[in-house]
Amino acid sequence: MATARLNGELITDWDSFHAHCAAVFGFPEFYGNNMNAWIDCLSYLRDDDGMSQFVLQPDEVLTIEVTHSDKLRQAAPEIIDELQFCVAMINERCEDYEEAATLKLSLL
Repeated sequence: MATARLNGELITDWDSFHAHCAAVFGFPEFYGNNMNAWIDCLSYLRDDDGMSQFVLQPDEVLTIEVTHSDKLRQAAPEIIDELQFCVAMINERCEDYEEAATLKLSLL
């Protein structure tokens, strides 16, 4: 199972969130540093479209582990809320296409 690990200690605001995600997920240089771009990069992980370093098999799931999530929640609770919302949105998109969910969020 594929795993992307975000370190909540390194994320203190939206700029640090997007910079960390770009590095961890391997987003392209033109990544827009906003949640719409984040969703775009992680919506088609089974298509090998070059938007992420992760390419999933048909029923594979990418687990996004957020370590030190308690510290992230203290520093920027809106980021955790938006992350949960966007993971759910991407998985709903998969359901719309009758595919298995691609993401699992684990707050550690």
